[in-house]
Amino acid sequence: MTSDMHLPPAFTTQRSARGILQWLNAPERRGPLLVAPAILTLFLVNILPLLWSFGLSFFNYRANRQAAPRFDGLDNYGDLLTDDRVWERFVTTGMIVAGSVGLQLIIGFGLALLFAKKFPLRRILLMLVLTPMMLSFVSVGIFFKLFYDPSLGLLSWIVGQFTGEPFAILATPAGAISAIVIADAWMWSPFVMLLVLAGLVSVPDYLYEAAHVDRASGWRRFRTITLPYVKGLILLALLFRTIETFKTFDLVYLITAGGPGSATETVAVYAYRLGFQNFRTSEASALAYLILFVVIVLTSLYLYLVNRRDAEAAS
Repeated sequence: MTSDMHLPPAFTTQRSARGILQWLNAPERRGPLLVAPAILTLFLVNILPLLWSFGLSFFNYRANRQAAPRFDGLDNYGDLLTDDRVWERFVTTGMIVAGSVGLQLIIGFGLALLFAKKFPLRRILLMLVLTPMMLSFVSVGIFFKLFYDPSLGLLSWIVGQFTGEPFAILATPAGAISAIVIADAWMWSPFVMLLVLAGLVSVPDYLYEAAHVDRASGWRRFRTITLPYVKGLILLALLFRTIETFKTFDLVYLITAGGPGSATETVAVYAYRLGFQNFRTSEASALAYLILFVVIVLTSLYLYLVNRRDAEAAS
């Protein structure tokens, strides 16, 4: 202690820095130090805004007012759950999810069966089929907005060749919902195809050869050989696409902006209008967490189905 008091301050500082570096470079601390920047970034970018918005959902606060936030408890959640407009948006979202995901599964499975076989130009056609899922939401939304245009759109021109009149598919609620379902299915059916195709190409050939020797029908081969290999991947595709379609915002906002009226206004679009157009910030945060709750329920349901499938396979 006495010897350190007679050392120059610069030498003492240098030795302290060397001691800190030795402490940090210890083998037992290298692992945590390597992941520390990633954890810090995750906290600042994801966790901190998540906690802030969750706390904000319990207050009465509007971004366009300078009044201090007032704690309201669960009032925002209660108001949303008793609001008929919110339930209408959930019903609209459910219709779009059911139609889009169902169409994606049908088209994706059919494409997977097609590309599971080898034929000329297979690789080139596969790249073309995968192109839609590589495009941005903005480009797809603008493309279908122009495609559905009643005066310049290709769809209106095709229908007009038979009817002699312009065709405005976005003018009716049923037509607008169908337009969004078609656009979303066109973009994401290749994703479903990739997952199912991964399962189809993993089926051993000797199983089909044995079934052919046993003269099993095509339906029996599909039910006992093909389906068990792709069932898990189909459920995975169903989960991913259900969650993403449930949160869909870009395509709806670009193609219909929620119209006509509020016929295609999904719950995500409604949350956007609450928060950024009506400045009901706390209610928009609460609605976002209701959406998160639905997503968690869907994920739990998927895990339950997977665990039950594994238990049936083990028994």
